[in-house]
Amino acid sequence: MAQRELSVRALATGVALGALLAPCNVYSGLKIGWSFNMSIVALLAGIALWRTLERAHGTPEWTLKESNISQTAASSAASIVSGGLVAPIPAYALLSGQTISPLPLIGWVFAVSFLGIWVAWFLRPSMIVAAPLPFPAGVATLETLRDVFAHGREAVLRISVLGGAGLLSGVVKAVQAFAWQIPRWAPTPLAGKLTFSFEPSLLLLGFGAIIGIRVGLSLLAGALLAWGVVAPRLLDQGLVASDAVRAGSLFGPLVEWLLWPGVSLMVTATLATLAVQLALGGRRRYTRAGPPPPNPVKRPALVGLALATLLAVALQVALFDISLWMALLAVPLALVLASVAARVVGETGIPPIGAIGKVSQLGFGVLAPGQAVTNLMTANVAGGAAGQCADLMNDFKVGHAIDASPARQSVAQCFGILAGSVVGVWVYLALIPDPQTMLLTEEWPAPAVATWKAVAEALAHGIGSVPPSARAAMLVAGVAGLVLGVLEALLPARRAIYLPSAVALGLAFVIPASISLMMFLGALIAWVFAVRWPRLAARFGIAAAAGLIAGESIAGVAAALWSMAAG
Repeated sequence: MAQRELSVRALATGVALGALLAPCNVYSGLKIGWSFNMSIVALLAGIALWRTLERAHGTPEWTLKESNISQTAASSAASIVSGGLVAPIPAYALLSGQTISPLPLIGWVFAVSFLGIWVAWFLRPSMIVAAPLPFPAGVATLETLRDVFAHGREAVLRISVLGGAGLLSGVVKAVQAFAWQIPRWAPTPLAGKLTFSFEPSLLLLGFGAIIGIRVGLSLLAGALLAWGVVAPRLLDQGLVASDAVRAGSLFGPLVEWLLWPGVSLMVTATLATLAVQLALGGRRRYTRAGPPPPNPVKRPALVGLALATLLAVALQVALFDISLWMALLAVPLALVLASVAARVVGETGIPPIGAIGKVSQLGFGVLAPGQAVTNLMTANVAGGAAGQCADLMNDFKVGHAIDASPARQSVAQCFGILAGSVVGVWVYLALIPDPQTMLLTEEWPAPAVATWKAVAEALAHGIGSVPPSARAAMLVAGVAGLVLGVLEALLPARRAIYLPSAVALGLAFVIPASISLMMFLGALIAWVFAVRWPRLAARFGIAAAAGLIAGESIAGVAAALWSMAAG
């Protein structure tokens, strides 16, 4: 007897969970520039819900394939931030002084994400079936799915850890928001102004546990270099205005200088790694599993791709006054770069969305010089398509292993991005009603926004947009990023882990030192725990970290909305 798969309850569960989890990534993306793959969180939450209802009310058994549909819809909704909500869209607001209205913005985020679904559909036969790539993130979800269905008690334990960590993190955040604000401790007044203070955030501990000790150490080193060495020299040399020095925090004035070497380091490293991976990828061989099967919904997929293209082009012209030929050119470039992202994710598990966006920005910087808005929003098409394409390819990896229907997974993905677009836009506009005054501050560092904005300004206005004193630092950082990026791509994995993470080093230049220090602490705690209790860490580490992230994110969004309503 065939298992239930695309059932109403599976789809509704995935959409509801996605609507709950999407604000987490919007919140963390604006805080630290990173988001979290919510597939495993959604998987465990869906199983917890329906097994509880099954025991209490005798509902039909929740099947393995329904779990897959639910997590597909939820993860796509949660990854809606790749559609631009924490990078090019806020950067557009900063550059143009305009905030897009809610309905057009929902349509835009949906359109660029919708395009990625159809790219993934046409890539599936070659990357999943005929010459299967590893797709590590998809395999992790698959192993969790099989494990919790094979061992019922294991599911209960992991769900308990996830829920307990989420409750703890949410309660701590709620107490800080409504009852008692934990003071930020700094060793000296100047250290506090330079952002070296204690950041009471369990979300940052959770992210630190996920990123690992290598990235955590790189954040620590970057923070000490940027805010402990470079920033004091900027003050000594008078490169920060004297009135800013007398203010409370120096984050805003200093980050206007520090973001240039930080962005240079991140961009050159990611592009160098991507280029080497693509050059090597053409010579790699994978186990061939036979020719790709015939596509059972070829015509609907072609219609979907055509509709996605029409939406993306029309909205570029209507919302951002981009010329028709430039808007048309953005789509094939997005298709190519989304394919690149899918291959990189398949081999490494790391979605190179930032690098994809920068490649597109560089391309349109040549084709449309001096047009910062065109540069940003055409690149947004590539980034949004790449993000959703990578997410669905991981889901396809899971589905192929359990003999699920790829067409039904695509339907679930469409419902997921629709829910994610609505909820994500609403949360973004509620959290950041005034981007000009709220973003690139110590409260909302928005490092991805700073990166996209800086690249757009540099390509539109040339080197003149960079402070003269920062140009030499940009060059040094760019060379360092190039070297680190090439080495990371060429060295065997067992040796590459000893290299500092160039992206983390650069990121530490763009976020307060307090955030980097707290994430390092989370990475250190997780590493010590894994060394001492490796089995427990493997079973419960991700669930505990995900709970800390989700709990504080949801509570933080709720607190912000409550404050706005009360005000």
